[in-house]
Amino acid sequence: MDSRTSRSSRLSVYPRLGPRESIFASNPDTYRGDAHSVCSPFLRECVLAMEDCFDAAHDAQEVLRQGTTDLPRMTQVLQNERVFLLVDEGTVRRYKADLTEEIEPQINELISRAQKGLQILVKKRGMLHAKVDALESKPPPRATVNTTGMSKVEARRVQMLARERERLEKELAALQAEVDDLELASMGN
Repeated sequence: MDSRTSRSSRLSVYPRLGPRESIFASNPDTYRGDAHSVCSPFLRECVLAMEDCFDAAHDAQEVLRQGTTDLPRMTQVLQNERVFLLVDEGTVRRYKADLTEEIEPQINELISRAQKGLQILVKKRGMLHAKVDALESKPPPRATVNTTGMSKVEARRVQMLARERERLEKELAALQAEVDDLELASMGN
């Protein structure tokens, strides 16, 4: 790594200012025989850049080799296998009995809660029937009230009572619907 950084810094030392120069002074024959000729600095930089490329390719190859050497073992580890386990009937019965012992008390508790809830609903239903019977046995109030001879306070009180009656009639209708729903639910059980 350090050699590459030093080489890359050398690349910027000789910036290219003009066209490339040939290392041959006049013709190739002169160069072959010329022992004192000087190599161009651009050629040296090309060689150093090529060495850097080779080093980078070698490092990439090493990283790739290290990352893929474990591939055969990993494919073996990740390979799916189906395993069938055969169990005899006695073991199944034993586990079934254990499960029954574990769950049965909870189921019995839920059943007793449901029965208590049903008894409460039956009592509410009886009370609602009693309210309905009591409301039905009362004579219906007069539909119109003559407020001409009354004072303002009495007329206001009559209006409030009429509104209360209307509210109670709506409540009676809602209670009757609830009673009907409870009767249907109890018939379904």
